[in-house]
Amino acid sequence: MTTTFESGPGRLFIGGQWLEAADGARTDVIDPSTGQVVTTVAEAGAADVDAAVRAARDAFDKGAWSGLSGRERGRVLHRVAELIRANADEIAALESRDVGKPITLCHAVDVTNAANDYEYYASLAWTLDGATRDTPLNGLAYTRRGPIGVVAAITPFNFPLILAGSKIGPALAAGNTVVHKPAEETPLSALYMAGLLKEAGVPDGVYNVVTGTGPVAGEALLRNPGVDKIAFTGSTEVGRHAASVAGEGLKSVTMELGGNAAHIVFDDADIEKAIGAIIKGFVFNTGQFCMGGPRLLVARPVYETVLGILSQAVPGVPVGDPRQPETVVGPMAGEKHLKKVEEYVELARKEGARVVCGGERLDLNGGFYYKPTVLADLANDSRVVQEEIFGPVLTVQPFDSEDEAVDMANSTPYGLASGIQTTNLARAHRVADRLQAGIVWVNDWAMLDPAVPFGGVKASGFGREYGPEALEAYTKVKSVVVSLD
Repeated sequence: MTTTFESGPGRLFIGGQWLEAADGARTDVIDPSTGQVVTTVAEAGAADVDAAVRAARDAFDKGAWSGLSGRERGRVLHRVAELIRANADEIAALESRDVGKPITLCHAVDVTNAANDYEYYASLAWTLDGATRDTPLNGLAYTRRGPIGVVAAITPFNFPLILAGSKIGPALAAGNTVVHKPAEETPLSALYMAGLLKEAGVPDGVYNVVTGTGPVAGEALLRNPGVDKIAFTGSTEVGRHAASVAGEGLKSVTMELGGNAAHIVFDDADIEKAIGAIIKGFVFNTGQFCMGGPRLLVARPVYETVLGILSQAVPGVPVGDPRQPETVVGPMAGEKHLKKVEEYVELARKEGARVVCGGERLDLNGGFYYKPTVLADLANDSRVVQEEIFGPVLTVQPFDSEDEAVDMANSTPYGLASGIQTTNLARAHRVADRLQAGIVWVNDWAMLDPAVPFGGVKASGFGREYGPEALEAYTKVKSVVVSLD
């Protein structure tokens, strides 16, 4: 295929064309593993965003995509999945360079799940039907499901490929058109996918990419009157603002926001298996995972045992160059993210934490590395426990009863994910039902599939991504009643 950067190096993708920003502005893309510039991309302004929305609106109104049957759209999305798999090596290398992800993780998780996303929604595109309704009316009542219109997809820096696919897949399956603004730090896979979707047969104007900053390009996209739906993943703070702007325009919204998940280890857990899930829960994607497990709650009888095992196991987790296949933990995505982690660990020390391991930067090739860190004995109301750190840091606290564990787990403003380690099946179901979270994992962590919906409660947002629930969020229902009198 002709890759994005052969077609037009880091340009905006609007109406099927590669364009420079109207004012010619460009911004650097940094390799987090070295701190060096790898390329530059166009920095969109309000005029560029407006052009992208107009292209999407024109494509939608002319039925270039919405006018196709669900089966026809499904065939194109199947080709997208096939092209992702055919170009897996190139996409994985691009994502690794852009985000600092270990290359092994990019292959096994990011590329695989992105292909699965498009494949899953390609299949669901066939299912967009309505229903007849039994009424006392002397008539035939039925419903039809159709696309909403122009979707603004705003995605974060930590999983650029996957979290774009989780929005673009169902949006396109339902017949919508999309304007995608990726995170300013990690725009490369979005640009690559623009070329790939075009090659798969997605008509011009149906998928558009505007790279740029949140305050300029993101704000312009949120406020553009031509946008019908906003699908946002990011911090709770920015999500509140996005939802407020959407409310002003009465736009449909899906919000997947911050998280601070509790991982509960009961004294009947299989400790050996639990340790693996615990470590995966807080180092996965260098801890830059909204559904990570940074809060570990451990039954008091096994508290010191678990801490002792973690003190030996965590320092052995391979940290280093993301291009090396043995690397498990790569760099943070940028200097500001690294500094935020440093500030929280320093705060933890002031709050009386016991640093079990880690607790400092790792000096490697000029990159943004931080050692996986375990902090014990913090009070439950400490800021380090209550707030989202978003890095490879685990806080560990003891509990004395099931009720106390649930209360501690539910004590933060967030509610995106939770986890339970137990061999008691009744307890697993009972506690899962009480946890305030959109998804609960039992005896593992981060088990995700496009068929399983996820999303938040409380400050972690609303609406669901993945599953048929996501497809419903990109459609609107029309009722038709025909008199038979």
